[in-house]
Amino acid sequence: MTLKQGKSNQTYRVSSIHTSLDLERRLEALGLTEGSLITILNNDKKGALTARFRGTRFALGRNIAENILVSEVDSHE
Repeated sequence: MTLKQGKSNQTYRVSSIHTSLDLERRLEALGLTEGSLITILNNDKKGALTARFRGTRFALGRNIAENILVSEVDSHE
């Protein structure tokens, strides 16, 4: 599933990122890499998606969020 399809207050593991190389490098510099955990704080389907990863809050545009593939994380992880 894509990050854009995720639910608010849910944590996911990043499976892959399919964006331009420049944007992918920028996200990596911010700490969003394959295998990292990301928690959606607000995904009300309007405007930017707000998420937390590596302890920091970020707003991600919808076009970026639909190019980040994630999987659900077991609540015990």
